[in-house]
Parts: sequence; structure tokens; C-alpha cells
Amino acid sequence: MNEKFWYLKSCDLFERLTSEQIEQVEISGVRQNSLIYLPSDRSDSVLLLTSGRVKIYHITAEGKQAVLAFIDPGKLAVLESGQREEFAETMQASMLVKIPSHVIQRLMEAYPGVSLGITRLMGLRRRRIERRLKALFRSNRERLVHLLLELVEKYGRPTEQGLLIGIKLSHQDLPASSAAHGKP
Repeated sequence: MNEKFWYLKSCDLFERLTSEQIEQVEISGVRQNSLIYLPSDRSDSVLLLTSGRVKIYHITAEGKQAVLAFIDPGKLAVLESGQREEFAETMQASMLVKIPSHVIQRLMEAYPGVSLGITRLMGLRRRRIERRLKALFRSNRERLVHLLLELVEKYGRPTEQGLLIGIKLSHQDLPASSAAHGKP
């Protein structure tokens, strides 16, 4: 229980969980390059990433991977009902906290701050998707510049030689690689 409590207390949205609600939470370690969920899986919980990195992607009609988002520790997959429409896969060994949707719904009803926090997360995600859609109508060079600026904003840190983007990505992981070929 202490381990679960610590992970949840480190996320502002869940600091109000009761002991009973914490008991319903599942914590699991996941190896690198492991699928967390598939498009056909039912969305019945919220996932909080406490360590590692996860990529969210879908497979295009041409069979290529189109990355939608990178999830870093402290971030969660927002609650949605029904079936999932994308893949989630670990990029590094990761630790996940799974919170059942009914626990989240009770928290949202009881604490307006939780509802507001989740609404903000949804708004940020929507803005990110809108920026990526706008990038589809730019030249390849503009798309690459936009992607690099986004990566610098999220992962960049100054060094003596300039800015270092502190994330390792393969060509396939780059959203611009699929966008550069006219795919979302």
C-alpha cells in the first residue's frame, strides 16, 4: 500500500485518493518494447506512467507506424470509454499505475480540481493534435523544424555546444517521418 500511495501522491490529480481507492489501483513493471494496449482493447482505466517512456501510435493503411504522442513520467492516458483506437508501447523499461475508471469518475464528482485537471490534460492533447494536423500542410523542411522545436521544448537542455534533445528516437519514432510522406 505504501508504494501505491507514494506513486499516486506524486501526481497532483490523485493526492485525494482514499485508502480504499488506493487498494483498487494496480502497479506493474513493463519491459522495453512491450505493448501496453492494442486498438481492440477496452478502455476501462486510466494509466499513470511513473517511470520510463511510452509512445502512442497507430498503423497507417500502408502498414507504417504513425506516432501520435510520447508519454513521460507523471503523465496519464486520459479516460475514454469504449475501445482504444491506438497502440501504446514502452520505449524503455517502465512502471505503470492502472486506476479503474469508476475510481476516477468518483474523484471527478467529489473534487472539482480533479475534473479541472483532466480537462486541462484533454485540452493540451487537443492542441498538440491540432498543431500536428496543421503541419501536414507545410513543406518537409517546415515540418522538420516544427518537430525539432517541439522536441527542444519538451526534452531540450542547454549544453556548451548548444541545445541537446535528451530523447533517443529511431526514424520510425519520429512523427515527422510519417507526416513528411503525407500521413498523419
